Amino acid sequence: MDDQVRAAYLRRIAVTGPAAADAATLRELHRAHQLTVPFENLSIHLREPISLTEPDLLDKIITRRRGGFCYELNGAFALLLEAIGFTVRRVAGRVYGKDGLGPPFDHLALIVTAGGSGGLSARASTASDDGGPWLADVGFGSHSDYPLLLEDRGEQSDPAGTFQLTGAAHGDVDVAKDGQLQYRIERRARDLAEFEPTCWWQQTWPGSGFREGTICSLLTPDGRLSLSGRTLIRTSGGSRTEEQLPTDEAVLAAYREHFGIELTHLPQVASAPTA
Repeated sequence: MDDQVRAAYLRRIAVTGPAAADAATLRELHRAHQLTVPFENLSIHLREPISLTEPDLLDKIITRRRGGFCYELNGAFALLLEAIGFTVRRVAGRVYGKDGLGPPFDHLALIVTAGGSGGLSARASTASDDGGPWLADVGFGSHSDYPLLLEDRGEQSDPAGTFQLTGAAHGDVDVAKDGQLQYRIERRARDLAEFEPTCWWQQTWPGSGFREGTICSLLTPDGRLSLSGRTLIRTSGGSRTEEQLPTDEAVLAAYREHFGIELTHLPQVASAPTA
């Protein structure tokens, strides 16, 4: 990623430089990304191919001003962090569901450590200058606002809830939110290309949760805003409201006004789950 693309990415997430590869910057970028780049699965229902190549990831998020799911969001975020000077390890995760752990490479998360300034000017930090490592994840929908300390086994408070990381088999790490297991990550570094088969599987397997319906969701300063099908869901201060959007035009307007996504037609749900 060159300087011009890095600057465009920072503008996309409404962060003004300079940015240094330190704890304060990582916290700022992590929250800013979730406030501006939606978690969404619309490409699946628009029949758009999902590509994990660097040019396609950056084009979708920066130029087309779209979002994506974990492989895209954390895939692109890793590129930005590396361009700033962080050291980033892409790690495979398995999501906890009603039947236990999902398949390998079910989720992509990031392990991040502080680096040099990456050629950018340093700025004063009001947060810890601890070099990490941190668990960074801007691609799991409703997750932590801020990165989590990977080696901290105590409770970690975050605006989104109380998180706890615990050791698991083979040196893996379980991630829990408010006492509920979310996913398990490996520590081994992976190439983004290793996630392509499961990314394809998430798009095409009839039983994939991502094919059951459309979702578009953004963190807000006081909660979260989501559009699930025709239902606009607002959470704020612990309260939740739902609004049923009556027409296609109203849904398209909601995508545009709330998420910055311009669509010419509504996504058509790819398939219902199999029995």
